[in-house]
Amino acid sequence: MDVISHGLWGSLAFGRKNKKSFWLAFLLGMLPDLLSFGIYFIAVFLKFNPAPSFHMEPPQDNFIPQYVHVLYAISHSIIIFAILFGLLWFIFKRPVYEFLAWGLHILFDIPTHSYAFFPTPFLWPLSGFQINGIPWSHAIIMIPDIILLVALYTWFFLIRPWLRKKNLPTQNIS
Repeated sequence: MDVISHGLWGSLAFGRKNKKSFWLAFLLGMLPDLLSFGIYFIAVFLKFNPAPSFHMEPPQDNFIPQYVHVLYAISHSIIIFAILFGLLWFIFKRPVYEFLAWGLHILFDIPTHSYAFFPTPFLWPLSGFQINGIPWSHAIIMIPDIILLVALYTWFFLIRPWLRKKNLPTQNIS
């Protein structure tokens, strides 16, 4: 799934409490990709790495530096996520629900990445098991993703508030 969609799904699922919660969940939903690819693109911008050439096909695996693969494995591991979630719970004495956007990111990536480009190492470091999913850039994934996001954001942030303002029933599907 693309980075922005991860943020939108994360904030929709775990950030509807208030604006701060929304933006925190949005950022945390994107963070697994930002920690791997974001660092890579900063390195490209600062000329530490050569600039990638963009095509419709995935780039050659050897073109992407090894540190990106390591950061991707760390940031896309349910094991690492669970440890961090537990650590935050311990520190704040309560679950940080917005952090669940990170876990949702990983769950969405498992079936939407293929062996051709960054399959999700969701059991790292315990196992190298990965699933050969349908790439998120494929129309069968991307089109429903966009349609669902538009429909759900329209409902939660436009229609539902308008119905509440008019005191009309909204059928409790929050």
